[in-house]
Amino acid sequence: MQNPEVTFQDAYARTVDVGNTIASEDESDADVWDVADGMLAGAIQFWLYSRQPCGDPLCEDCIALSTSATRMAELRKLIEHFTTESDYFHTPLDQDVGRA
Repeated sequence: MQNPEVTFQDAYARTVDVGNTIASEDESDADVWDVADGMLAGAIQFWLYSRQPCGDPLCEDCIALSTSATRMAELRKLIEHFTTESDYFHTPLDQDVGRA
């Protein structure tokens, strides 16, 4: 079995590569926002698919995923984490950036 960190980095890098490929195809008039929204929708679908509880109401591994509300809460935590860790979270053009 592959190291979880390696698996994560591989999935992350491949996703970015796919987005860049779709956005830069010669015949593509794709808007990068549309590409990104489609990729996000697909990622959320796959994440929800992968986080289905096993069906055992006493399963400790599934407790945080046992209802749609708890899955949504877990997804929000991940979104917050990955967003704030991103190099692109803050930009020089943000409206809330101080200017001297």
